[in-house]
Amino acid sequence: MNKFQKKGNNFTKEKNKEALMRRGRREKVSNNNFKHLAFLSGGILLVILITFVVTFVIYNNKLKNSSYSSLTTEKIADLVPNADEYSNETTNYIEEASSDIGKSIEEAINDIESENEIINNSNSNNSTKKETDNTVSDKNKTKATNAKPVEVKDPEFAMPVEGEDMRGFAKDSLIYSDTLEEWITHPGIDIKAERTAVVKAAEEGTIKSIKNDPRYGLTVVIEHVNGYKTVYSNLLTTEFVTEGENVKKGQSIGTVGNSASFEIVDEPHLHFEIIKDNVNVDPNIYLQ
Repeated sequence: MNKFQKKGNNFTKEKNKEALMRRGRREKVSNNNFKHLAFLSGGILLVILITFVVTFVIYNNKLKNSSYSSLTTEKIADLVPNADEYSNETTNYIEEASSDIGKSIEEAINDIESENEIINNSNSNNSTKKETDNTVSDKNKTKATNAKPVEVKDPEFAMPVEGEDMRGFAKDSLIYSDTLEEWITHPGIDIKAERTAVVKAAEEGTIKSIKNDPRYGLTVVIEHVNGYKTVYSNLLTTEFVTEGENVKKGQSIGTVGNSASFEIVDEPHLHFEIIKDNVNVDPNIYLQ
């Protein structure tokens, strides 16, 4: 490469460098101009906004002042009622209101006093009634305490059927059974009677049960006072009474039969028992 070429290249490089520098300065200037323009536009908009706000406020104040000033003194006087009349009416209204309030208060006080008087009278009457009831109750308790318990007499049993004693009571001893052909106990007595003879209640009471006992046949049980019961067995019929029925002393309850399997070979008779507190006792002691 000769000297002329080197100089040409260096010259070209310098030209390019200068061109780049000029381009950079132009871009910088352009950016600065844009920033200035933006600040200027913002300032103008702000001034316009402030001017609008100030104008609006001033106009609004003027409008209010003009509306207030349009009311003349005469118009204002017409709108305001006469002072004397207003004063008199107000005074009268206050007096009427005070009178009404005073009356209302007095009436309320009277009502409250009346209610209190009624409540006091009611409480007094209730107290008196309670005292009277308590006194009566105490008297009744005293009477009940002092009253002697009513004694219920033991039943007085009558013969349930007419006839002779055929077999006696044997609770603590043994008797011979022709039917069973062995020695057994006997919790009642056997009263010999004709077949279909009427059997009567030995004492008043309630029919406890009517049943067919596997040992003593068709049986009626009557419950009496003081824990007593009477048992009527070996019956033929019991159509005269029903369970739960109250019967009188001497009332018909059935007929003599021969339904007891334990006494089937014996002559017709009534098997009769008396029970005291679920314990069999000797009927001959109680029968009259």
